[in-house]
Amino acid sequence: MSNRYKTPITVVTGCLGSGKTTLLRKLLQKPELKNSAVIVNEFGKVGLDHHLLKKTDEKTILLKGGCICCNNREDLEKELKSLLSLEHSKTSDFDRVIIETTGMADPAPILFTVLTNPLLQHHFYIDCVITTVDAKNGKIHLQNNPELVKQVTIADKIVLTKTDITSNLEKESLIKELKKINPSTEMVEAIHGSNANVDIIKGNNKVVSIRTDDLSKLAENKSHYSSNINSISFTFNKPLDWTAFGLWLSSLLHANGEKIMRVKGLLDVGESGPIVLNGVQHIIHPPDHLNKWPEENKQSHLIFILREIEPNSIFDSLNTFQNFLGTNFELLELNIAL
Repeated sequence: MSNRYKTPITVVTGCLGSGKTTLLRKLLQKPELKNSAVIVNEFGKVGLDHHLLKKTDEKTILLKGGCICCNNREDLEKELKSLLSLEHSKTSDFDRVIIETTGMADPAPILFTVLTNPLLQHHFYIDCVITTVDAKNGKIHLQNNPELVKQVTIADKIVLTKTDITSNLEKESLIKELKKINPSTEMVEAIHGSNANVDIIKGNNKVVSIRTDDLSKLAENKSHYSSNINSISFTFNKPLDWTAFGLWLSSLLHANGEKIMRVKGLLDVGESGPIVLNGVQHIIHPPDHLNKWPEENKQSHLIFILREIEPNSIFDSLNTFQNFLGTNFELLELNIAL
């Protein structure tokens, strides 16, 4: 089933105190999101965030007592199925689900829940993963909270908060570090959530291409947050053989499992529009076939974020399959020691 017939899910994650709830409170006041259902996950027996969100959205569900990235995924699955029941009974109407995680969450298992459950994958799709990052304390959080590195790695968009109390030098230095972890993410600033555009919660169906000069600048200074994460990106000059590409990618993911932390692609397979490819570890979202290209440039882009894998091995593997893929490619490479 095409994504256009499914309900989009936006996942909002980020460290404790990074501004997730503040951002959501402001966004949910906008009329465009009045039909959103919100699922809030908190530790402890008494939850507070859902009360703050209920002021603007009556369809707020609280999951508490655990983290939906680990021991509480059954609760998440149950609530999503419950939303489907409400929608089918016409007792509730929603056109988007927003999931706010705890500050300690690894978002990947949340995505797996949606992508691997036969019922949920038929009715929902992951549209966007947003990670809020405290611009003032972001570097300290990266050093002390390994879960933030995962949250940044998986993010489609990073929302920098508290930029009003952060110097330009601090902000630019943090952005450089975040780009080393996830070169393809989109950066957005939000001060107390007030200036956040409602479109921030939506996927944009494009992969940010990385220019050679950008890569060389990023590679000048090594980051120290994790020494085993690298990234590599490709630009394809000709349409891909979609069947052959699928076989190659499936084999690659099967062989490397969770070491391939993120895959993003906008691929020309000879159709009127590209295919949007989005994957987390060994799970690939159902590919979305667009009717037209989001930009005039119709080159294909493919980006991998890797852990404990030498990027050149991905290049060698793809190069071996190039004859089967029916294309030639221009390689843009960045090795990052995080």
